[in-house]
Amino acid sequence: MHDIIIIGGGPAGLTAAIYSLRAGKSVLVIERENTGGQIVYSPLIENYPALSRISGAEFAQQLTSQVEELGAAIEYSEAHSVLKKEFGYTVLTDMGGFDCKSVIIATGVRHRRLNIEGEQSLVGAGISYCAVCDGAFFRNRSVAVAGGGNSALTEALFLANFCKKVTLIVRRDVLRGEACYADKLFAKDNVSILFNSNIKDFIRDDRKLTGLILKDNITDQQFVLDIDGLFIAIGREPQSETFADVSQMDEKGYFVTREDMSADREGIFIAGDCRKKPVRQLTTAVSDGAIAGIFASRYIDSLK
Repeated sequence: MHDIIIIGGGPAGLTAAIYSLRAGKSVLVIERENTGGQIVYSPLIENYPALSRISGAEFAQQLTSQVEELGAAIEYSEAHSVLKKEFGYTVLTDMGGFDCKSVIIATGVRHRRLNIEGEQSLVGAGISYCAVCDGAFFRNRSVAVAGGGNSALTEALFLANFCKKVTLIVRRDVLRGEACYADKLFAKDNVSILFNSNIKDFIRDDRKLTGLILKDNITDQQFVLDIDGLFIAIGREPQSETFADVSQMDEKGYFVTREDMSADREGIFIAGDCRKKPVRQLTTAVSDGAIAGIFASRYIDSLK
């Protein structure tokens, strides 16, 4: 019987573990992939207080090491459900069930897809959702990035360092990302931006992506863009459906929580990007985690 089980090993979940452990609680973190969450794939973090420049992978590694040094157990498995028991909860995973007094759900978000026919079949054959992971395969080649927010801008900046040409495809008439990223992008000679443009279809040759069919949103005319790779960065969506019964959700599937991160079911707390909030940044994720860890610990203390 653990005091607290945390589902999700991203910044929110790991921060919740730190605060729970410092409160003297036993903690099990369940993570289905690698600790660190989406931040692992960020080439450079420049907006975290006191850390002027650090890679996402290094940040995740340091955070994981800190949690392990404090005594948390980490189970690499996928959680399927949270069952209420007489004295707490059982979290069912691929590796069996684990009992606890309180649960913190910090499952984060996943990449949103274009939902164009054939998209899934081209993943790994020209389509990617992570420039850090797959960008090196397109060295000295032409690529496109779909999106206009911070994720798309940072992906394009990263790719511009070694790709022959980078085309940013933006469905609106402005970039939604921060000005500091946009200014760096405008200064790149090998980057061009197509505003008011939507991807309508993919062009293939021998099961590989060779181009895109785009539509100009102003003129409604379609045109072809020849590329070797497409990086999709059009936002993220919550990974919440597995635990839909623990708390109310908004129309987009984000958990609705109280200010103390508590869910509708007593003893369950939610932290990070999977919950409804106006800003999703690394700093807000760790803030959520700290609050969830503190109040989950207080909840357990109230049971005595």
